[in-house]
Amino acid sequence: MPRIRVIDFETTGMEPPSAEVIEYGWCDLTNDGSGWTVGKPQAHLYSVASIPPETRAVHHIAMSDLAGVVTHFDEAEVHNPIEDVSVFAAHNLAFEDLFIPRRVLPGICTLKAALRVWAHAPSHSNSVLRYWLEDQGLLSLDHDTAMPPHRAGPDAYVTAHILKALLAAGATGREMIAWTQEPRLLPKITFGKHKGAAWKDAPRDYLEWVAFKSDLDGDTKWNAERELERRRSQ
Repeated sequence: MPRIRVIDFETTGMEPPSAEVIEYGWCDLTNDGSGWTVGKPQAHLYSVASIPPETRAVHHIAMSDLAGVVTHFDEAEVHNPIEDVSVFAAHNLAFEDLFIPRRVLPGICTLKAALRVWAHAPSHSNSVLRYWLEDQGLLSLDHDTAMPPHRAGPDAYVTAHILKALLAAGATGREMIAWTQEPRLLPKITFGKHKGAAWKDAPRDYLEWVAFKSDLDGDTKWNAERELERRRSQ
C-alpha cells in the first residue's frame, strides 16, 4: 500500500549545528486503492541544551516541557520508517532537510507544489492554505487534531491534508517530486517597485537586472530567468 510520510520539526533555531530539533512529528498518507487517507499524527520531544525566547514564541515549547526527556534527536529515527514508506513530504522541505542531510527517499515540498497548483491563493503558508482550502470544500480535517499550530504533530497533520488536496487537484507524486527539486515558482514579484506584479508584466531590463546583476536570492533570480526564457521562446 503506497505510503507518504509527512514530517515536521520544531527546533531551537533556523539552522544546524547551532539549532537543534526539539520535536519531530509525522503523519502518514496512505492509499489502499480506493483513495488517500490521512492517518493519526504522532510526535516525540527531544532534550536540548536551551530554547531561545524567539523560538519559544513560535512553538511555545519550554524547557519545563522537556523535564524527564533524555533522548536527543537522531536523524536515523526519520530515515528508518516503516517499510512501505516511499516518499517523505513537508511544507518547506528544505528546512527539514537541514536536519536530515542523509535523506535517501524522494521528497515532496507541499509549499513548492501549492505555489504551482494554487498560484492565486492569498498566501501559501500551512495555516492559510488549510483555511482557504476548507472554505472551498477542498479540505476537511479534525480541528482539535490540528491544534495547536506550530507543533510538530498538528502541523504534519495539516500538511498531510494539504498534500491530499494537491493529489485530488491532479498533481501527481512524480510531478511534485520534480517541482521540489527546482526553485520555488513565485506567482508574483515580491519586492521593489514592481512588487505584486506578475512576472510577465515586468520590463525586460528589470528582469535582466534581477536575473544577472542583483544580489537577490536564487529563487527570485530563477523566476526572472524563467520569464526571460518564456519571452525568448515565443
